[in-house]
Amino acid sequence: MGTGRTDEFRKDAVRIALTSGLTRRQVADDLGVGLSTLNKWVTAHRDTDVVSPEDRELARENEQLRRENRILKEERDILKKPPVLRQPKAMRLRFVEEQLGAFPIERLCRIMNVSPRGLRAFRSRPASRRQRMDTVILAHIKEQSRLSLGSYGRPRMTEELKEAGVDVGHRRVGRLMRENGIAVERTRKFKATTDSDHTFNIAPNLLDRDFRAAGPNQKWAGDISYIWTREGWLYLAVILDLHSRRVIGWAVSNRMKRDLAIRALKMAIAFRSPPKGCIFHSDRGSQYCSHDYQKILRQHGFKVSMSGKGNCYDNAAVETFFKTIKAELIWRWSWVTRRHDEMAIFEYINGFYNPRRRHSALGWKGPVAFERKVA
Repeated sequence: MGTGRTDEFRKDAVRIALTSGLTRRQVADDLGVGLSTLNKWVTAHRDTDVVSPEDRELARENEQLRRENRILKEERDILKKPPVLRQPKAMRLRFVEEQLGAFPIERLCRIMNVSPRGLRAFRSRPASRRQRMDTVILAHIKEQSRLSLGSYGRPRMTEELKEAGVDVGHRRVGRLMRENGIAVERTRKFKATTDSDHTFNIAPNLLDRDFRAAGPNQKWAGDISYIWTREGWLYLAVILDLHSRRVIGWAVSNRMKRDLAIRALKMAIAFRSPPKGCIFHSDRGSQYCSHDYQKILRQHGFKVSMSGKGNCYDNAAVETFFKTIKAELIWRWSWVTRRHDEMAIFEYINGFYNPRRRHSALGWKGPVAFERKVA
């Protein structure tokens, strides 16, 4: 390389190092020279006219813009966090303390409208009795949320905590759940399951939307719903005892045939051995109106009751169960196989819904606990 060309290359290298905003290491790597060599060139040419005053001014402006852009990006990232700007000062200070490792302390304090001095006082101040109690209650809330499959909102969570011996009000529970992102998510996907276009006989509506029962085995209700899996639809038939809302019979199938409803009915009969005169209520679907299904009901002395045409409110108790299991279990996951879904339903009904889940209609008792209390 000639001397003239070498001098020109050095000048260009120095100009890039002083005006590009890149680090010396980046410039050296891009140009294919050693870092120490580049530093010597910069030192030798810093006070010469290699970089014009206009270039120096432009470099300073670029650096200022890069610094401002970095600050704006950090502030944007801070504001992406859970909203706390409208929260009490103690919460804003706690947020600043939690984010100290990720952002500069001065910027955090300015955005949260607190002072560094106040932050130092907050960090050195011992936790108050209320704050310590909040920590204990939050630990209980997280545990109960786990046990309830993340399905409990504020009212049921409050009752669960009281049952566990934690004396707390629903406002405090709601605040702690809200501050810590503990919430219930619900979505839905629709598919019709009732086929009322048939020639079977229709029974009158004996229930007439009275879903109360003084004791077990006085009123039963059944229905069929659907669950989407990657293998296709899975159909779920259930029977509830309206006294306690307990699931006493259920069955699943990949096809919505009459034997699905019959299997759920046979399970309930084997489990409960109901007395004659028990009301069995359903919709007008062909599965429930079929000769085979009605024959079983007659053999065991049931009084048959059916909803009005196209009126889901006439079987609201079972519809509520389906909404509950979908919100608390089905809609939360993407089900790969029907078998996987079936096992999850089994665990939900027998491990949570019947023995543990609290119902407002039962005075916040679970179905099993309610039956024991009445007995």
